[in-house]
Amino acid sequence: MLILNRRRFLQAGSLASASLFIPKFLKALENPAHVMVPPGNKVLVIIQLSGGNDGLNTVIPYRNDIYYQLRPSLGIQREKALSLTDETGLHPALVGMKALYDDGGMGILQNVGYPNPDRSHFRSMDIWQSASDAADYWGNGWVGRYLDAQCKDCDKPVQALEIDDTLSLAMKGEFQKGLAFNDPARLSAGMNAGLYNDLMRQHHDEETNVDYLYKTLGATLSSANYIQKQFKTYDTKETYPSTQLGKSLRTISKLIMSDISTKVYYVSHGSFDTHVNQQAQQQNLFKQLDDAVTVFARDLKNNNRFQDVVVMTFSEFGRRVAQNASNGTDHGTANSMFLIGGGLKQQGLLNEGPDLTNLKDGDLQYKVDFKRVYATLLNKWLAADDKTILKQHYDYLSFI
Repeated sequence: MLILNRRRFLQAGSLASASLFIPKFLKALENPAHVMVPPGNKVLVIIQLSGGNDGLNTVIPYRNDIYYQLRPSLGIQREKALSLTDETGLHPALVGMKALYDDGGMGILQNVGYPNPDRSHFRSMDIWQSASDAADYWGNGWVGRYLDAQCKDCDKPVQALEIDDTLSLAMKGEFQKGLAFNDPARLSAGMNAGLYNDLMRQHHDEETNVDYLYKTLGATLSSANYIQKQFKTYDTKETYPSTQLGKSLRTISKLIMSDISTKVYYVSHGSFDTHVNQQAQQQNLFKQLDDAVTVFARDLKNNNRFQDVVVMTFSEFGRRVAQNASNGTDHGTANSMFLIGGGLKQQGLLNEGPDLTNLKDGDLQYKVDFKRVYATLLNKWLAADDKTILKQHYDYLSFI
């Protein structure tokens, strides 16, 4: 019976895997005495631009001759860029985000990176998601450690949800973890399928590890039902794009408007690994990003929640300054980040652009450690102990 149960558990697929990432405190949300957090609950939405987005063709230094010398065919001409200042423009696909910038709802932080950068996708992403130094290898992520810190003996639940099939390192703490799913309805329906209920009835008091898995599954069953119930409480009037990012931001919007009290949402978009024919690929991905973020921001504004949400974008690294022989760019270092929301204290270009006269081995040199961005958001937006979560002190930035 034990062997059969093991096999049936493994057959459950990705939803069973997701159940291992349910925070223990999530089940507490089902308590009828739980009071929903009112509007004003601060939320962070993280959009990961996977693959290493080219920051120089995102925020374009169109008055810099070096930019065009090193990118004779790849450089975006000034007349095509969306003008931000006399010196700088935005990628032409980001029309809606340019409108957010003009309205004071977006800040752009440039030259973001970390010391001793790694050009491996996997290693650099681990560094960004764990918030470690380049020489350190940590098995948990900065959002997961936020859950550890905030949800240990806390008096109200705090959540982190990732709209994906698998949970990122960023969302895994030592004691608490976020929950990964693509669709609340599918999560709830899948977790209530006969296979799961059969497993629950059959487990009895088997060996400790298997018993733990079944108990986790039981918590997931009830939590999935709760998330689905809250998901149904708000039906957006906006028409979101049918892209994966559009669907994900629609899900996030519906949950934010339900006051489910989730603090952090995480979603990925890409791949921006543009070694070949970069222009078309980046144009397409930016169009998807712009369409989805524009509708999301409008949805939040129309429901008086834009001031309660900060959207942060990041990518594991930028690209090299010079284009390659395939009309693309190779792995680089420092990059730009977008910060979007009605609660920003500073908007527009938040710092100086990259210095193309001072490259290191053909790469941009970072000026802002990304962990300062995390520290600022943790402390000033989420009211968390950033020093404990990031394991050291980082000076705060002033965008919030």
